[in-house]
Amino acid sequence: MQRRKSLSGAIKRTPARSDLLARAYLEILAREAGARSKAMLRGEYSDAALERLIDDLEDDARDFAISPLRPDLAAVAILMARAIEGEPGLARCIRRDAPVVVVTTHSPSLVEMAKEVAQLCVLPSNSRVLEIDSTASVGPQTRGILVVRDGTAKADRRDKGNREVAAALQHRIPIMGIAPDPLRHLPQALTRTAEFRLALPSLDQAAIALVVEAVSGFAPTRAIDPDLLRLIDIDDLPLAFRFGRRGDDCLSAIEDVVRKRGEYLFEGPSLAELAGYGAAKEWGLQLADDLTEFKAGRLSWADVDHKGLLLSGPPGTGKTQFARALAKTAQVPLVSTSVAEWNSASYLSGTLQAIRDAFSRARRQAPCILFIDEMDGISDRSKIRGDYIEYWTQIVNLLLEQLAGIEERAGVVVIAATNHSDRIDPAVKRAGRLDREIQIEKPDTRALAEIFRFHLGPELLKEADLIPVSLASRGATGADVEAMVRRAKGAARRGRRALTLEDLVAARDGDIPALPPDSRWRIAIHEAGHALAARELQAGKVGGISIHPAGGFVEFESDLSGSATYDRLQREIAVLLAGRAAEQLILGDAGAGAGMSRDSDIGRATGLALLIETQCGLGHSGGAYLGDVKDLVYAPSVHLAVNLQLKEAEARAAEALAPNRETLLALAQALDRQGYLSAAEVEALLRGRHEPEAINSSEFARSA
Repeated sequence: MQRRKSLSGAIKRTPARSDLLARAYLEILAREAGARSKAMLRGEYSDAALERLIDDLEDDARDFAISPLRPDLAAVAILMARAIEGEPGLARCIRRDAPVVVVTTHSPSLVEMAKEVAQLCVLPSNSRVLEIDSTASVGPQTRGILVVRDGTAKADRRDKGNREVAAALQHRIPIMGIAPDPLRHLPQALTRTAEFRLALPSLDQAAIALVVEAVSGFAPTRAIDPDLLRLIDIDDLPLAFRFGRRGDDCLSAIEDVVRKRGEYLFEGPSLAELAGYGAAKEWGLQLADDLTEFKAGRLSWADVDHKGLLLSGPPGTGKTQFARALAKTAQVPLVSTSVAEWNSASYLSGTLQAIRDAFSRARRQAPCILFIDEMDGISDRSKIRGDYIEYWTQIVNLLLEQLAGIEERAGVVVIAATNHSDRIDPAVKRAGRLDREIQIEKPDTRALAEIFRFHLGPELLKEADLIPVSLASRGATGADVEAMVRRAKGAARRGRRALTLEDLVAARDGDIPALPPDSRWRIAIHEAGHALAARELQAGKVGGISIHPAGGFVEFESDLSGSATYDRLQREIAVLLAGRAAEQLILGDAGAGAGMSRDSDIGRATGLALLIETQCGLGHSGGAYLGDVKDLVYAPSVHLAVNLQLKEAEARAAEALAPNRETLLALAQALDRQGYLSAAEVEALLRGRHEPEAINSSEFARSA
């Protein structure tokens, strides 16, 4: 049977400390909760010494029926006692004199519990405690004043409540302010007159052991895993305690709760197993090596050059998966948050506090990865108008402050994800913040095959060539592939048969109805037009082409850089518009499929034409740099210039296609018939010698 024992004897690796005040606070809370006086809280100290302190702190100890002490409240009481013990004589001073004390909790979730501890244990007992923000007034029975703010209310500001604090200072009673960040949340009159500034310390081995002893009645006989200790939040503790658990069982439960928290889950693939991440994967592997060296003490934080990353790309390309895989590879916690989570607060003060909390949580768990999703949800200050300027400016400024504090966040790597990097304030991307941006594109054919293989596992379709189905799936994301494999497995399972490639193709199309023959033929002509124009205009390298119920896709590699000339940029636009030109050449008109979104052919062509006219100094508008202002396209002169660019480029595409009508038809017919064409097949058709590769699954390709 596990025996109750003093903490100094139970935890050999933890330096002994008295925690006498903490034990007294726990005794008071236990009595208040209805528990009888617990001998285990006395530890190695005499009953007389502890009882004298308890009697000094509590005047009306009563006997109640047994009821459990909340572990999170016990933890806050211990930390509050330690903060007060750090100022010699403060515990008695608060009860006998009139000091002004400010307490930093760091987290809003601890404020209410700190208030409860202050009322029951810290401030004079047998007296009414007045909260400064209430409508009550100071009376003869008021023996203490609390100013409690968690930072989430609109009024939790330093310019609110100053008159009330000034009035309270005229009475000879203690005043205590409690907030996550007192300088921001408490009245300025209170922080300016504070004689004692306390901060709740972090949980350590002895504090955890004392919580376990106080709640379970049994002192643990071992220390908690040191790697997990720094990850424990006080909010985790209530999840680990159950009636009847002994001390060591409670420790094991705490460790299990922390391991199962999303921030410490190392499930899923490692970074080395991921496909299609290109430069991001290389960056992450280098960072993982650096973090390993940093944790081992062989590399200083100043020498780690991968401290911030802006990860951009279309939805479904695996930005969140990348962060999880990186955390697993580096064996560090992943602290996840999002701008949507920050903005869910009712007031600006709550949003600002949520940002601080995210970075604070990451600092407590360093070394770690702080992943911020939906970064484009924070507006670019240069594009804000009207009443929202002050609101968003405060948010952006705080974010910049948190990002810039590299040395203050030693061990914290910040990765932000966005679908629209152009919407992010440029200051966020400056040196020392998120100064590296990597775009994750949709995976190419080889990467898709690797993603298919990962989700299929090593045994399913072991001998199958996944390149054909990958070609037919071009344009899909990693998330799409995962869904395809899941649907394919389900179909095979329901059919009580082995999985086949045909299942993958059917899963690719999902519930999307097959294209009508005339629509499929139009799409085939459209995609063939892109491929033929790219070759004729020497504007890039064409890979595979695919067509499926949701549309078509051309795998196209193009290298545009700052050295690109006007002619090269115009050829790029011509290739983008060549699908429309091909439809007009063969069918006599163009459909709407080339437009309707920013990422469409027309959308991308318009963006490039606008870039030429307003920033490159190469277009019809002259050599001026007009800045990154997209609304310029609506200016009459710019609109005309961009429209002229598009007309000239489409005419150039038509000129390239017209002499090669038969080749265009052959390419479109092959694509319509097979559903996809490999790079070699495309090249053979473009050269006029149709010699398709032998594809081991040509039958299922025709069902695409």
